[in-house]
Amino acid sequence: MSKSAVFPGFHALSEPVRIQIIELLQDSQELCVNEIAGQLGINQSRLSFHLKILNQSGLAITRRQGRYVYYSLNVEQFSMLEEYLSQMKQFEGH
Repeated sequence: MSKSAVFPGFHALSEPVRIQIIELLQDSQELCVNEIAGQLGINQSRLSFHLKILNQSGLAITRRQGRYVYYSLNVEQFSMLEEYLSQMKQFEGH
């Protein structure tokens, strides 16, 4: 597994607001931008920036329904990050 494949995911996880978004999506499965903004108490432009990074990293996926965009977690991408960390742990003590 190449570093370039996991770097965007770890970068996305480096911001507390994005961690909060991930936790909301984990609890709710799927939310639209308005719902996330309301629950976090942040404006939509700031939220859109963070959602864009989560989407570009592959950690979040979108689904459009009418004029709304819904976000959910991409479990496969989280599994890839977990696998990368697991491989790093194998080298512990060497």
